[in-house]
Amino acid sequence: MTTARAGSPVNHESQEPSRPQRLTSVHLVPISALQPADSPRALTEHAEHLRALAVSENRLPPIVVHRPSMRVVDGMHRLRAALLRGRTEIEVQFLDGSAEDAFVYAVQSNTRHGLPLTLSERTAAAVRILQTHGHWADRAIASVAGLSAHTVAALRRGVPGAVQAPAEGRLGRDGKVRPLSTAQGRREAQRLLADPARVSLREIAKRTGLSPATVRDVRQRMQRGEDPVPERQRVGERKQRQQQHQKQQQQQQQQRPAAPKRGHVRLVPPPERELTVAYQKLCQDPTLRHSETGRTLLRLLSALTLPAGEWRTMAEGVPAHRAETVAELATEYARFWREFADLARANAI
Repeated sequence: MTTARAGSPVNHESQEPSRPQRLTSVHLVPISALQPADSPRALTEHAEHLRALAVSENRLPPIVVHRPSMRVVDGMHRLRAALLRGRTEIEVQFLDGSAEDAFVYAVQSNTRHGLPLTLSERTAAAVRILQTHGHWADRAIASVAGLSAHTVAALRRGVPGAVQAPAEGRLGRDGKVRPLSTAQGRREAQRLLADPARVSLREIAKRTGLSPATVRDVRQRMQRGEDPVPERQRVGERKQRQQQHQKQQQQQQQQRPAAPKRGHVRLVPPPERELTVAYQKLCQDPTLRHSETGRTLLRLLSALTLPAGEWRTMAEGVPAHRAETVAELATEYARFWREFADLARANAI
């Protein structure tokens, strides 16, 4: 074979299977110009595998090199074998893109051919991919790392610094963005299934972003009188709402103004015990007990004297498909009470 200058094309067809990332044509490159691989392997060199490649009479496939860094992505054993044979140049296909994408390619290559990665190596690779490609779906990362989607999901929950998926969802293997939870889509499907217009399952799937099988499951749940959202997702939603509520409370706490200046009064809600005592005093007031409006007010206040723990329990017991309605009602009633409080306070001035 005629030796070409570094970086010049060689008429040789790659024996590698097709990859998601496009490779260049084959070039002949000086080995001295290459950098060692950022390998997913814990042990970067396996002596037995290296010896087998060095004595092989078969033509080995080109190695893959990340062009921006000249770092080997796939083929370190082939590179070592070429050195053992006394070669100074090696056939290369270049890969462009980021170093993070190059690592993904390296993992995918090593899980599909050549010396397979161990389970611990595949797991470590998946953790690293979660930190750089966390917007990918669990199945997409599992496909690259050679793990199950359930394993990747468990790893995602425990990975520090994992890239968070955008609100609209995670990127799947087919390039489509899937929602993080199907709960909202399921409720929309429930609404469409209840519509007298009788929209087809396929059309509902298209509108909601769900699969036809998921829409069919929603219909079957409705026929059985069940919630359209599975219990596991409802629990996840409740936890997410609680976390959001806690986060909002923390933000409000941080945004509270400093101690008031002299001469200004800042109203602070009294503790729960003080509220109970205040309500009991109102109940003993004859001007309230002996008037129709007073008795109505006491009845309304009576419904609000639950301990804080019972309010939390009641909130957790709200069915997920009615949570938004209950929240809207509570918000509106709270507005009415604020207006009432302003009027009552103005009456005392």
